[in-house]
This record gives sequence, structure tokens and C-alpha cells, in this order.
Amino acid sequence: MPDNERLTMTLPEFAEAYGISKNLAYDLARRDKLPVPVIHLGKRLVLSRRAVLALLDGDNANPDASLCVGPG
Repeated sequence: MPDNERLTMTLPEFAEAYGISKNLAYDLARRDKLPVPVIHLGKRLVLSRRAVLALLDGDNANPDASLCVGPG
């Protein structure tokens, strides 16, 4: 990762990278169902860019969470 790149990613940035809607990303974050840990900074919710990149590369950052949209 380049030195000038942010270490965190917003939920809208995650949604775009993962191919889901912003609303779904926020809903999953609130229900603790994102496949990466959510970092709470006051009212802001952000994700570790490294964790998201690892997930997109095929590593499972949070095996207990699933990107399941069904009930639960």
C-alpha cells in the first residue's frame, strides 16, 4: 500500500468495491454482518483498508460474519 493512501475505507467505498449498495453496506455494518471488522470513530463507521483488500484477494478476514442478506 502506498504511503499516501488512507489506512481506512468508508462504507460507501467498501460498497463500491464489493458491488453492493451503500444502504446494504450500512445495514450489514449495523447488524455486525460485514465480513470485515467495523471501526467506530464517533458516529463514523470505517473499515481497515488492509482487511478489505485481503477479503477481496480471497482471505477471509472475519469468518464468523457472512455477507448474507437474508433474515437474521
